[in-house]
Amino acid sequence: MRFLTTPSTDLTYNDVFLVPSSSRVTSRFDVDLSPGDGTGSTIPLVAANMTAVTGRRMVETMARRGGLGILPQDIPLDVIAQVTDWVKSRSPQYETPVTLHETDTVHDALGVMHKRPHGAVLVTDAKGNYRGLVLAADCQDVDRFTRLTDVMRTDGPVFQAEDFAGQDHDAAMRSAYDKLAASRLSVAPVLRERAIEGVLTQKGAVRSTIYQPALGTQGRLQVGAAVGINGDVAAKAAALLDTGIDVLVVDTAHGHQIKAMQAVEAVRALDLRVPVVAGNVVSADGVRDLIGAGADIVKVGVGPGAMCTTRMMTAVGRPQFSAVVECADAAADLGKHVWADGGVKHPRDVALALAAGARQVMVGSWFAGTHEGPGDLNIDANGRAYKESFGMASARAVRHRTRGEDEFARARKALFEEGISNSKMYLDPQRPGVEDLIDHITSGVRSSMTYAGATSLAQFSNRAVVGIQSQSGYDEGRPRSESWS
Repeated sequence: MRFLTTPSTDLTYNDVFLVPSSSRVTSRFDVDLSPGDGTGSTIPLVAANMTAVTGRRMVETMARRGGLGILPQDIPLDVIAQVTDWVKSRSPQYETPVTLHETDTVHDALGVMHKRPHGAVLVTDAKGNYRGLVLAADCQDVDRFTRLTDVMRTDGPVFQAEDFAGQDHDAAMRSAYDKLAASRLSVAPVLRERAIEGVLTQKGAVRSTIYQPALGTQGRLQVGAAVGINGDVAAKAAALLDTGIDVLVVDTAHGHQIKAMQAVEAVRALDLRVPVVAGNVVSADGVRDLIGAGADIVKVGVGPGAMCTTRMMTAVGRPQFSAVVECADAAADLGKHVWADGGVKHPRDVALALAAGARQVMVGSWFAGTHEGPGDLNIDANGRAYKESFGMASARAVRHRTRGEDEFARARKALFEEGISNSKMYLDPQRPGVEDLIDHITSGVRSSMTYAGATSLAQFSNRAVVGIQSQSGYDEGRPRSESWS
């Protein structure tokens, strides 16, 4: 990456833009988004290790589309093990169904349909075999205690997993898409005989020809998990590794401190089979020290996140674009990589982070307001759906993280918060699922790479030309939803 003009100050994503270069790349599908950082991801997106962002549905969906989800450090180990087993039992190709028994009611179906973007409930018999399909439209104008057998559809398409196995993948997905379109249904079950394998949607059929799943051991969906720097870090990390996770993140707000280095050293001393990510830092010295301690990847970012109040509370941090540039250069000199953590609000920001040298970009609150976010779905007074998000250094998160300590110790720690405890993340009606956001983001990144004449992320960071702009320059590039006079 090179600047058009030498910057005289540190820069945020808003402060910069990409200049188009001579390009021989004629199609966005000629672009390879694989990070190449050893994680096995096929797109450069990571769902942040925040309680309000990443749970089992987020991890599963991210991995199916090539990304990575990091389970937070304050989730109990037995839950991590359960989630990891569950995710790795999911299909890498088909979406996970929502199922109810044939004796369940319309009321039951309406209560769980929002768990998945496909909005369908598969009805099963006592043996778990497929009986029928229920959509939201089937539940209108009927008594809420009507049994699902009285409203379910039985005449729509049904796919057999065995039929897909022997076909060219893209051709099979095109055929499935055509069948769904002809039936005027957006979703259908995928069965293995009568047992439910998953569901396939029109969008899912298209996406499976664009994205490659991120697979860990034994060809199963990959899972990441975080560990803190306090207590017996080696024992905690070893226990996490025993659950079968594929990426380990040593996580603390201030990664350039002796306890963080000692934690990374303790983890590196284990018989590791997975990449180690550590952070957060914002300087080349921090990168070099964490890599020296044993990190394969360093997380960059202090204070740019939507839920973070660190900069306003402490004045500590650094504008994110400049932090990524410096840290990525330092990591590259040592043959390692960085992730840009926080501060992205638009696809352009992700593209800029990758142009600056990051191999992946962590996304937090942007992903919290999706069907896959672990929060409860709420409806405000205007009928808009939202989920709650909160920072991992907020009083709310601290209370959760310290639930095993005595009340006095918890009260002391609660005095020191650097995050928002309650924020509404509204679901975008046009992009309510994390897959919709992945489409949105990767579409922008692919286009950015073609403008730069790059077919890989390494080429992108080498070829990118970056200019510096004023606030007026940034505003000029924003679309207008209304005309002006």
